[in-house]
Amino acid sequence: MRIPFRRSAESEEARAQAVAEMTLLGHLTELRKRLIRAVLAVVAGAILIFTFQGPVLTFLIDPYCEFQLSTTDVERCGLLTTGPIEAFSTVLTVSGYGGLLLALPVVLYQLGRFILPGLYPNEKRMLLPFLLASFVLLVLGMAAAWILMPRTLAVLQGFGVDSFTPLYRPSEYIGFFVKMMLAFGFAAEFPLILIFLQLVGVVKPDQLAGNRRIAMVAVVVLAAIITPTGDPFNLAIVAVPMYFFYEIAIVIGRILLRRRAAEPPVDVESVG
Repeated sequence: MRIPFRRSAESEEARAQAVAEMTLLGHLTELRKRLIRAVLAVVAGAILIFTFQGPVLTFLIDPYCEFQLSTTDVERCGLLTTGPIEAFSTVLTVSGYGGLLLALPVVLYQLGRFILPGLYPNEKRMLLPFLLASFVLLVLGMAAAWILMPRTLAVLQGFGVDSFTPLYRPSEYIGFFVKMMLAFGFAAEFPLILIFLQLVGVVKPDQLAGNRRIAMVAVVVLAAIITPTGDPFNLAIVAVPMYFFYEIAIVIGRILLRRRAAEPPVDVESVG
């Protein structure tokens, strides 16, 4: 009598293990499908940027031209290439970064679709606004970097007074420009990070409100890292909005936590 029971238990254990393996395989298959779609979107965006490389490069070089034409006697501006493939490699770099930026909504959508089944109903409702806000803030931060680029170049070039002629290589200029745009873009994500930390319980709104002085110092230090020009104007342009976002994040965090507390409790077993 024990042998059939043992076989039945073993078969149930094997069945449960098989179901778990199938579930894991299903997750991996879903992840691969989402990754493939995201990569294809990035490739399509890169091809589009490569096709319209002329207007894109003009858009990126405009801040440099504004700076150069206002500080030198040259009648036309351009970047200085020192190698036969430097222009081509720069176009490829710009296409890669531009393709990623164009495909970012698709990438965020695929990420959201992958993690959506594992979220509770209230978390699912918050996912789409978070993704949209993340993309919008990133674009706004990068736009701010583009606007401030001529002044940044003027401040950096001011250290050499009249001893240096501002002729930049494409790889160096584009690299610096991209890093600056990414820094401003991720700095714009600052309020979303604070809101997320409040929602997951890492910090509380009252804790953030009680550490405003520390936050002000931290924001100034972070802004100084993002804008290493030493220009008070650029520093204020970054630091003031970041601290404003800090206060906004506290308010939004309190509102969301109050709404969560007012919602009926979620039955975990029924959700699962």
